[in-house]
Amino acid sequence: MVSNANVRGKHSGVHQRAHLATPHGRIEDRLKTKQTESGNTLRMTPSTIDPGLILLAFAPVFLLTIGAEAWYWARRDPAIYSLRDTASNAALALMHQASDAFFLWLMVRTVYTWSYQHGLKAMPQTVWSFLLLLLLQDFLYYWFHRASHRVRWMWASHVTHHSSEGMNFSTAFRQSLTYPLSGMWLFWIPLALIGFTPDWVILAVGLNLAFQFFVHTRLGGRWRRLEWLANTPSVHRVHHARNPQYIDRNYAGVLTVWDRMFGSFVPEEAPPEYGITRRIASHNPITLTFHEWRDMFTDAWRHRDLRHLWKPPEWRHPRDMAGDVSRTATAFGTDRSQDA
Repeated sequence: MVSNANVRGKHSGVHQRAHLATPHGRIEDRLKTKQTESGNTLRMTPSTIDPGLILLAFAPVFLLTIGAEAWYWARRDPAIYSLRDTASNAALALMHQASDAFFLWLMVRTVYTWSYQHGLKAMPQTVWSFLLLLLLQDFLYYWFHRASHRVRWMWASHVTHHSSEGMNFSTAFRQSLTYPLSGMWLFWIPLALIGFTPDWVILAVGLNLAFQFFVHTRLGGRWRRLEWLANTPSVHRVHHARNPQYIDRNYAGVLTVWDRMFGSFVPEEAPPEYGITRRIASHNPITLTFHEWRDMFTDAWRHRDLRHLWKPPEWRHPRDMAGDVSRTATAFGTDRSQDA
């Protein structure tokens, strides 16, 4: 006869193994900690929160913040919040969340699970390793973000976020449903390969994006000491500007040290002009999502040249450049469908 304790023990072991194997498991860890028997190591305890829903968990905070900012500007400068622009941002956010959830269920979590199971498994599940994960994910986010401005295939998704000529907290909602297609999820695979569990990776990405919501605002001046280390509204206003000196600058997610290390940091000096250099006169979420994909494939077909898919967004085909030298694109682009 098998004792209840043995049954529970066997069941628990099977459950834990199945949890690591399944691509649809609950989050394995949370920020509540406990000490091991030695009393020296802080470990993460199980939770029932799905990390893929972390941004939805923050939704009440986001909405209250948008409401407070809209009320503030309604008394001072009502033009800061446009009803049509805000409605577009909300529609794009819903489309993005639906796409993200679908691809997370269909494919992405499975890829991370496979990478984790066949990787190094070098990371213990402790508070310190989770903090290391946040740092490494932010480093990879910098390169994802930089590539999203310099590779047209990725820019075709990211341009949606930059196409608004407004700047307020609702602008953070302005995302594209095509990010899974352009490959954002690929940048986090190394984290699973070195031993961070899939749910931890997904949680770290969500927390990074949640932080970035709060830098999408005109409120707040330059916080010079803080911006040496972290992203601020001033730093991110530069990133959303189409002024020539601001294009392709300040890619920071959370930490600005990456921008300073790799030469992409510029402080806010001249007033930013928001939007993209080739303006999109539409609030239609479908147009805002797919216009650059359409233009990219049109250029590739017209020139029979696939380089349009991976060259920078401002790159022009040699035949076009030969036809009108005076309009040759500069390093930062004067005829491009993007801003920084």
